[in-house]
Amino acid sequence: MRGSDGVQEGMFSFSRLEDFVPGDHPLRSIAVLVNEALKGMNGLFSSIYADTGRASIAPEKLLRAMLLQILFSVRSERQLMEQVRYNMLYRWFIGLAIDDEVWNHSVFSKNRDRLLDHAVVESFFTEVMQLADKRSLLSKEHFSVDGTLIQAWASHKSFVRKDGGDGDRGSGGSGGRNALADWKGKPRSNKTHASTTDPDARLFRKSQTIRKRIEEHFGWGKTVGRIRQTVYRGLRRVDQHFKLTMTASNITRMARMLGAVPQGAMT
Repeated sequence: MRGSDGVQEGMFSFSRLEDFVPGDHPLRSIAVLVNEALKGMNGLFSSIYADTGRASIAPEKLLRAMLLQILFSVRSERQLMEQVRYNMLYRWFIGLAIDDEVWNHSVFSKNRDRLLDHAVVESFFTEVMQLADKRSLLSKEHFSVDGTLIQAWASHKSFVRKDGGDGDRGSGGSGGRNALADWKGKPRSNKTHASTTDPDARLFRKSQTIRKRIEEHFGWGKTVGRIRQTVYRGLRRVDQHFKLTMTASNITRMARMLGAVPQGAMT
């Protein structure tokens, strides 16, 4: 007998979000580490928010949502909020019930910026490192230092002389937002030039040095965390995004070292 193609929804649902998440899903072990780190930040959260007034997005939910954006390479806050509406895995990880209303993307962005003024991401990074130390996942015998470059959300054409001169502009073309620029034979530096798109952007060049373990973090951040080119403007927002991405990388690696997340599971 052929089954019906119709859809008949029940008036009531007795399912929990927990029931839709597989027991061996990588986010389960990551959620345990994240929630433990967030508990250690309760005092900081209490000092940031007033006791009265209109309730804002819970900082714990805000940080979990920001982590999801990094772990699953979500392009923007607008796209993240759209996916949270229909993705039960995301709702479960953030701590939203099935019927809870999802935030507007602009409200989410405004609340995210509040974390900048109180170094919340830095505290979160520290809490995660303390968790790793408690589990004997850190080595105190040595440490490595390396750096990576992140492309600013500003092009070379946006760099103009600080003294207001227009000698960098080519003779051809009619100017405008995509005008030609001729820098041949003309020195440029951060002392003489600045970007009109993002004043915090800098001209920089770097000799690459291979340090495998450190580069793995940066490689993960640039591919999965999408920090190859920042989506934000301004040094503070870029710094926040970078530190949160490295925190997400640490959490993922910790869960993998503890034997809970298969290699490459979050990519």
